[in-house]
Amino acid sequence: MNRINQKLQEDKKLLSIYFTAGYPNINDTFKIIEDLEKSGVDMIEIGLPFSDPLADGPTIQESSTAALKNGMTTDRLFDQLTDIRQSVSIPLIIMGYFNPVLQYGVEAFCKKCQEIGIDGLILPDLPADVYDEQYRSTFEKYGLINVFLITPQTSDERIRYIDSISDGFIYMVSSASTTGAKTGFGAIQSEYFKRIDTMKLNNPQIVGFGISNNDTFRQATTYAKGAIIGSAFIKHVTQKGIDDIKSFIDRVLH
Repeated sequence: MNRINQKLQEDKKLLSIYFTAGYPNINDTFKIIEDLEKSGVDMIEIGLPFSDPLADGPTIQESSTAALKNGMTTDRLFDQLTDIRQSVSIPLIIMGYFNPVLQYGVEAFCKKCQEIGIDGLILPDLPADVYDEQYRSTFEKYGLINVFLITPQTSDERIRYIDSISDGFIYMVSSASTTGAKTGFGAIQSEYFKRIDTMKLNNPQIVGFGISNNDTFRQATTYAKGAIIGSAFIKHVTQKGIDDIKSFIDRVLH
């Protein structure tokens, strides 16, 4: 069974952390992943930096630009992750844009992910129907879960279609804006969380965008299985470096 599915079966609310590979420094990737697991994180999204990250807010965009300047590439990331499964057991997901995957070759990319122990991909600009028709068989061949995003504007019909071709979790974007930390969720988001909950989808939902602390983590997971923190974590490592990851995770979880 895929590590993502194993983790989703655990009787707890899950915390997933997103960080940009190659940031703050080119060789920080391995240590960040190890420290996140030691700090109690349930899943990790490894951001593959891209020159035109449309879905990302300024914090992640800036980290992506810096990582590219540091020399991060797809090959460099794969090299850094070669031995990651010798010390890390939690699910690892690569999140990025479809262009670098296409450039690498979809099958070659998926094969490499399987070899180093990546469990899934999140590619916000790969449409669900294109995935289903052209790439699903390749992803499944290499044991990769493809995670789709839904927003408050996604129709029930589209959500049910995404649910039908998913085999893991659905990434529930809390708002229609780009990523970024918020101070809390309003009535519109709460109604959206409830609406999705009442649909009784086959795949659990994990909420992303706007989670930055224990309050927003608890709000986001009232109806969902877990929550994802990205921008707030990147701000933390920007300000404090990568030697104090545990304090950030402790503040979110407790």
